Amino acid sequence: MIQKPSRPKGTRDFSPVEMSKRNYIFNTIREVFSLYGFKQIETPALENLSTLMGKYGEEGDKLVYKILNSGEFTQKVSDEELLQRNHLHLAARICEKGLRYDLTVPFARFVVMHRDELQLPFKRYQIQPVWRADRPQKGRYREFYQCDADIVGSDSLLNEVELMQMVDNVFARLGVRVAIKINNRKILQGIAEVIGEPEKMVDITVAIDKLDKIGIDAVNAELREDGLAEESIAKLQPILAMTGTNDEKLDTIAQVLAASEVGLKGIEESRFILNTLKACPLVNVIELDLTLARGLNYYTGAIFEVKALDTPMGSITGGGRYDNLTGIFGMPGLSGVGISFGADRIYDVLNALDLYPDESFDGTQVMFLNMGQAEMEFCLPVVAECRAKGVRCEVYPDKAKMKKQMTYANAQKVAFVAIVGENELAEGKLMLKNMLTGEQQMVTPQELVGIVTKQ
Repeated sequence: MIQKPSRPKGTRDFSPVEMSKRNYIFNTIREVFSLYGFKQIETPALENLSTLMGKYGEEGDKLVYKILNSGEFTQKVSDEELLQRNHLHLAARICEKGLRYDLTVPFARFVVMHRDELQLPFKRYQIQPVWRADRPQKGRYREFYQCDADIVGSDSLLNEVELMQMVDNVFARLGVRVAIKINNRKILQGIAEVIGEPEKMVDITVAIDKLDKIGIDAVNAELREDGLAEESIAKLQPILAMTGTNDEKLDTIAQVLAASEVGLKGIEESRFILNTLKACPLVNVIELDLTLARGLNYYTGAIFEVKALDTPMGSITGGGRYDNLTGIFGMPGLSGVGISFGADRIYDVLNALDLYPDESFDGTQVMFLNMGQAEMEFCLPVVAECRAKGVRCEVYPDKAKMKKQMTYANAQKVAFVAIVGENELAEGKLMLKNMLTGEQQMVTPQELVGIVTKQ
């Protein structure tokens, strides 16, 4: 028995109908990006590992897909090194490239390489796939698309305000109710200081970023494993459990962080963003969430995350401020801020809530049956005219029984079928059938174009 082929776990195929849905998402996001003045770029799927490694924290580095060097990739590796089976050491020796983990680090590399060509501030968007060697589960894939928008070369917090408006605009257009969560890495740094663990900033953020997934007890256990004192963990608890309005949370955390200069700076930035957004209200709720950490180490200021309210799903959008990401590539001091829409999770949310409008399906509007050579020669100029008017149409390629051709049209959810037999050919007309209502009418080629374009 021949074994059927399979695809790698954590990847997916998409049918034409599914691609119509996905393109609806991509086009919606792309339109909003353009409204706010962002310009599109693309970067290669492959990056040098020297570009990728060390940018995502220890856990993120483990998830970077590494690609074996071409040719005799073991030539420079000794037998002793092979026998040691140290996979991290071997990977560094036999792999020079990797699949991109996200779009932000490649963007930073792009900015540094093209800095002489760019006008700052530079606003770019990018819609491309990324890859992570993660454990596949619901809403988590090894290959998925990100839709990023970033601004570099500006320290203004108005950029953060506009990004929040963009997020709100996208999900309002898609019809998805979301909670937009905001925090600031400076606040988290201040919290680490006041609980007496400033050197544990990374460990604290990595742990509390998992709060929604694993719960407070597991987070506390991880903090203990990371070496935090029980007294410090106890001081952290009321901060993680803080409730109230955004203003109430800011006032309370300001008292807690009164002795932390960096923490107060984070509060000031958060207050500006939230107060400015009051002047231009959002459709969706925006919430200050002091447990939001975002695990990526390059964030230095405001951080964002978006979750759907009407169906269980992880983060569907995230981002934040990074003040010196380009510094690792030799261009220090260039500030940036960006967001990334998780298109695959948004796709799953829209599927779960059945939120796709009918017009998002860009299938064939009219199909011309093939009843013979003479009939087809009559149809082809009509087909050309339809396409010139923007009508999506196709011709059944083979002369076949009408039942077979109609079955194909039904399966493809074609809106109209055009039929030319001996009688129609003699009159110079076509029989146009509405596949939804079953209504048929004899029409001229010009009338056919008019009827279909009005639908």
